[in-house]
Amino acid sequence: MSVEFDFEKYWLAKFVKCLDDVAEEEIRKEVMKGSERLSKNSNRGEVINWFKESMEKLDSLVDEKRRIDIMTGCACQYPKSDLQEIRKIYEETKDIDVVHQMLQKQFISFLKNSLRLDAELVEAIVNREWGLAGIKKGNTIIATKIPKSGNLLEYVKETDPERKRALYCHCPRVRDVLKTSDRRLSTTYCYCGAGFYKGIWEEILQKPVKVKVLETVMKGDDVCKIAVYLPE
Repeated sequence: MSVEFDFEKYWLAKFVKCLDDVAEEEIRKEVMKGSERLSKNSNRGEVINWFKESMEKLDSLVDEKRRIDIMTGCACQYPKSDLQEIRKIYEETKDIDVVHQMLQKQFISFLKNSLRLDAELVEAIVNREWGLAGIKKGNTIIATKIPKSGNLLEYVKETDPERKRALYCHCPRVRDVLKTSDRRLSTTYCYCGAGFYKGIWEEILQKPVKVKVLETVMKGDDVCKIAVYLPE
């Protein structure tokens, strides 16, 4: 019998590892206090409250650079296997523009062939400058996340701004937070999402890159926008 995947425990294990890699043991113990009781079966209110408290502790105990390192390390990652041809082309050409265009083509193929979106919606997403590749401005990539794919069609039809934000985020915890009355969670948590783009470009370039959260639905913005600063 297969064991049902437990996202909460899976993510918390990554969080512990990143805390151990970057911060002191005392900090890890304080931030993780109470997490042992959390699982996919936990009450969602309990999960939300724990994450609010843990991010507040992280903000107070750890400097910004290390917080970013911790949270980006917890990100869900784009499949490395899907980046190997792009990485190879970069190694041969050292041309950022070429690999950026390859990423955009891969993203459009995903919209058409995996999500099976009609041509009009694909065009609308591309025109909004959403997606995997982002927009290249000099040595900076400005990436705007697309709404969670499972909610995409509902998101497009929704007219209420608050409901659109609650449908938008890929993270189930953030979507739950946005449905609560105070809609409060430190934007430090959003660097987990930024780590997705960090991982893509570090795999392609085989060099470290920096990221910054520019906009997030957690702050009331309409979208989540990430800056990726490529090495000179």
